[in-house]
Amino acid sequence: MTGIILFKTALAIYFASACIYGASLWGKRVFPSRIASGVLFAALAVHTLSVAVRWFPAGETPTIGLHDALSFFAWVMAAAYLTLQLKTKTKVLGAFVSPVICLFMVVASIGLGGAVNAPAMLRGSLVTAHVTLSVAGEALFAVASCAGLMYLIQDGLIRRKKAGGMSRLLPPLGDLDRINHLCLSWGVPLFTLGGLAGSLWARIVWGSHWQWDPKQVWTLLAWGCYAFLLHQRLAIGWRGRTAARWSLAAFVLLLVLLMAGMPFFGTLHRFV
Repeated sequence: MTGIILFKTALAIYFASACIYGASLWGKRVFPSRIASGVLFAALAVHTLSVAVRWFPAGETPTIGLHDALSFFAWVMAAAYLTLQLKTKTKVLGAFVSPVICLFMVVASIGLGGAVNAPAMLRGSLVTAHVTLSVAGEALFAVASCAGLMYLIQDGLIRRKKAGGMSRLLPPLGDLDRINHLCLSWGVPLFTLGGLAGSLWARIVWGSHWQWDPKQVWTLLAWGCYAFLLHQRLAIGWRGRTAARWSLAAFVLLLVLLMAGMPFFGTLHRFV
């Protein structure tokens, strides 16, 4: 019961933060975004308590259910954004990040209150590593896509000379590109390690690293897109609009492949 109350409280505070960020963007004022950042931090603190109350009694990290996986996704997004905000002038980016966090928290609330009771085949360190690392990588991709979207919007306003009073509110394009780069630099390795852990687990449970499961195929395609994007940034020097467009497109592809396809194809990953 305590965990449920904490989760709902965190959701309410996340929503308040999104509203204040939106007011900052709508009113073209910097000060509300600073308040919103503090509110977002408070939401993260309460959310952390909610996660701890749910996880510790289980004796392991129960990330295989819909509620836990999406709740952890939102937690990583909030933590990553607030950490990056300390090193960049991107407080108003929260107007893009916080609504996404709220969305995942709302969807996560569908499984709120359900017991953490995974079958034997879904227990163990490899399963925990697989889901935790994969979800963390995906959450970083989400932050990168938010930064990419704001970059494209702001760049368009500047090019059309329509920034006007927004110019003092919007973050530097260089900071948005830096967030995009850092999220990819951390997200791709985490997503890769998560996939490798899942492959080892599949070998133990099903006797093969690869079963041509639809979600495995979709995950590999998404990984290929992000690995290509990171390679282009590091080796070719992709920056700015090109990187922003690709990060946004890759995350849309990730959502379509991993979520929209689930109802239409049979998969061994139906437990997530």
